[in-house]
Amino acid sequence: MSVDAVVFDLGNVLVRWDPYLPFVGRMDRAEVEAMFDEIDFPTINHGLDAGRPWAEARAEVLRRYPHRADAFDFYREHFADAIPGPVDGSARLVRDLVGAGIRVLGLTNWSAETFHHAEPAAPAIGLLEAVLVSGDVGIAKPDLRIFRLLASRYELEPGRTVFTDDSAPNVAAAAAEGFDAVLFTDADRLRADLVRRGLPIPAA
Repeated sequence: MSVDAVVFDLGNVLVRWDPYLPFVGRMDRAEVEAMFDEIDFPTINHGLDAGRPWAEARAEVLRRYPHRADAFDFYREHFADAIPGPVDGSARLVRDLVGAGIRVLGLTNWSAETFHHAEPAAPAIGLLEAVLVSGDVGIAKPDLRIFRLLASRYELEPGRTVFTDDSAPNVAAAAAEGFDAVLFTDADRLRADLVRRGLPIPAA
């Protein structure tokens, strides 16, 4: 067997994430889309993932888009609604890997201030040996430094470590650092990829 560790991204790999869900029944979808577009939510969210404090991000929204501050506050207050549960099949895959004696870890872009919501939404996260949280270290994927930190902190050999993520840029960054990087589409396909690599887990 040439693989001795598997590293999972979390959002939409182990736990579902949809930032529109907190607003269901409270704001019209089109209005939420307009709010996200106006404040450039992807950029703000990436900054939070990279360690920016929520209070600082909120102050920027209040200063630049005061009419959007209440909605931004609402998202923060109801963040748990954005992660409604595990990704189908991923928990079983984690359990099978752990049961086979494979090291299983996580590498996630996630604000340190909201990460405590992750495991209650997807309990399999608690089975991981460790999770490197971008918000804790101030570096977010696809920055190559976070993959170097992952390898050094947990004594991983990139060439013998499968990394999976639903983001193509993150997968490309991992591959650039020598990881066996796999784009996640669903748990069954990832399971098949791992079986082909010789990991002793049941096929789908």
